[in-house]
Amino acid sequence: MMSEMRFESPQTLEAAVALLSGHNGITKILAGGTDLLIQMRGGRVEPTLLVDVKSIPELTSISQNNGAFRLGAAVNAMQMSEHEAFAQSWPGLTEAAMLIGSYQIKSRATVGGNLCNASPAADSVPALIAAGAIATIMGPQGIREQKVEDIATGPGKNSLAKGEIVLYFTLPPRAPHSADAYLRFIPRTEMDIAVVGAGINLTLNDKGICIEARVCIGAVAEKALLVKEAAAALIGSTCDESALEKMGAAVSAACRPIDDKRGTKAYRIKVSSVMARRAATIALNRARRTH
Repeated sequence: MMSEMRFESPQTLEAAVALLSGHNGITKILAGGTDLLIQMRGGRVEPTLLVDVKSIPELTSISQNNGAFRLGAAVNAMQMSEHEAFAQSWPGLTEAAMLIGSYQIKSRATVGGNLCNASPAADSVPALIAAGAIATIMGPQGIREQKVEDIATGPGKNSLAKGEIVLYFTLPPRAPHSADAYLRFIPRTEMDIAVVGAGINLTLNDKGICIEARVCIGAVAEKALLVKEAAAALIGSTCDESALEKMGAAVSAACRPIDDKRGTKAYRIKVSSVMARRAATIALNRARRTH
């Protein structure tokens, strides 16, 4: 039986941090609630303080400054897809968020919640990491920044300290001929959990040579993995078949998956290379079309 729970809906960041840091029991942040409410219903978590952050403007908006986007941590997937400038600049990240559940879920599920819930199979996280997103975090000690790839530490675990909350993600300005893509493999055609996910972000020069790349894979380890060796295989090439093959091999080598009902270790390792190569091809074609 769930113990008595206190519910608060602060209007400011300062009030939210004060509530989270000042409570001695089990605190949880409610953004979309698509993971948390299921966990509570199943008795997996029993918070004594639930802090609803959807009334805090900094967490629920998308803004742009000098080409860089600021994506609020409590922005839901539908907001992302309906923001024309954001979706055009970051199609891979937008597509990844739009893979989270049904349309009802997409209108609730948030990018910050998807990250902090720390599921190894989260869809938006590999795309966020591939994008080079930086999280701005506020807590009792003030504001700090952290790379998204360093926030999840394992299944259901993250690096946030007591009282800390992710405010927003900063995505860097887009250079010419840059694009991203995200693909996943699932057992069904929709609304399932990824067996493998792959996020790719790359930039070409005027001659079609890849000069920057980030490759991240999900659902193949205890958290999403940024594979620098895979990116290195693309940089300096035209992302031809040989480079894609080397990139795929580096992805497979980085995998450390488990066997579960959705896929075996061997299957995940093999599929990771396929999905990464396909995502890279999509990102490449998009980058060639950008100015």
